[in-house]
Amino acid sequence: MQISSKSYPYLFLLLIIAFACGKKEQSCELSSEILDQDLTVNIVRLEQDFFNAKSIDEFKYLFEENPEFTKEYLQMDLYPSADTLAAELLAIHQDSSMRVLYDSVEVVFSDFSDVEKDLENAFKAIKYYFPQFQIPKVYTFTSGFNSDLVVTDDLIVIGLDYFLPPTHTFQPELPRYMAERYDRPYIVPMIVMAISARFNETNPQDNRLLAEMIYYGKTYHFTKAILPCTSDQYIIGYTPEAISESFDNEELIWSHFVENELLYETNPFEIRKYIGEAPFTDAISTKAPGRLGRWLGWNIVDDYQFTQNVPLDILMAEPDAEKIFRESGYRPRKPNE
Repeated sequence: MQISSKSYPYLFLLLIIAFACGKKEQSCELSSEILDQDLTVNIVRLEQDFFNAKSIDEFKYLFEENPEFTKEYLQMDLYPSADTLAAELLAIHQDSSMRVLYDSVEVVFSDFSDVEKDLENAFKAIKYYFPQFQIPKVYTFTSGFNSDLVVTDDLIVIGLDYFLPPTHTFQPELPRYMAERYDRPYIVPMIVMAISARFNETNPQDNRLLAEMIYYGKTYHFTKAILPCTSDQYIIGYTPEAISESFDNEELIWSHFVENELLYETNPFEIRKYIGEAPFTDAISTKAPGRLGRWLGWNIVDDYQFTQNVPLDILMAEPDAEKIFRESGYRPRKPNE
């Protein structure tokens, strides 16, 4: 197999994965070839500009200054005029509860430099492996829990109110097990996972559970390759204890999938039990975390990359879930193996 020179830093990272202990532990240093790229990310804190605007004319000026944000995020096209949108935003931002929420966001996220730097390094890594990747404009905003994260080819908008600490008074209206994943350390992994979708090729005619498992496995694998220093906790959204217990019970989990012939299941209601959001996978155990099909898919994709030495761009471009599964040589790791 011919390997391009750009795959070497990536292969090096994955060759030192500690497969013997069944954990995804690896060096968390990106190569100097990646980090030395001439690329800078400057996050625009638009919530400050919008909450400081005092008139319809000032809002209209912000619309003109930020056309992509106004069109994609504020959805200007849905309003009869710019004046209408400006008047609505003016009323919202003068609401006392919104002002308190905004003040909370400003306190918690007064320093956003760590996220900005992590996102810059992530963009450098994506650009390195996928030269066609165009750096989007990045904004933050306080939406009153209307939108958590918008990621398009041209812009990213981070709804900071969604990412207040889980212990904060203000919380999004989400189930607790999901709301706990809306926290500062999840911001960049969520963005990288969303970006991965544009490179994650699939076979649209394959509607089996296996295809879903491999799709999410590639998503998590991509995210870990781009963010090697990020804990698996912030990629898949399991607690460290849940990750450890899942590896300890990997044989049991895999046996459930095999014995029930789940890999080739096409019933969407059955698929949702193992892929969809849930506090636990009750078909296996109420103590098993939800989305175990995604977790297994991640292990399969990791094994495929490790055994086949496939560069990241080639891996993401492979639409054949069956091929990835068959050539992975996947087998569950026994505890302490």
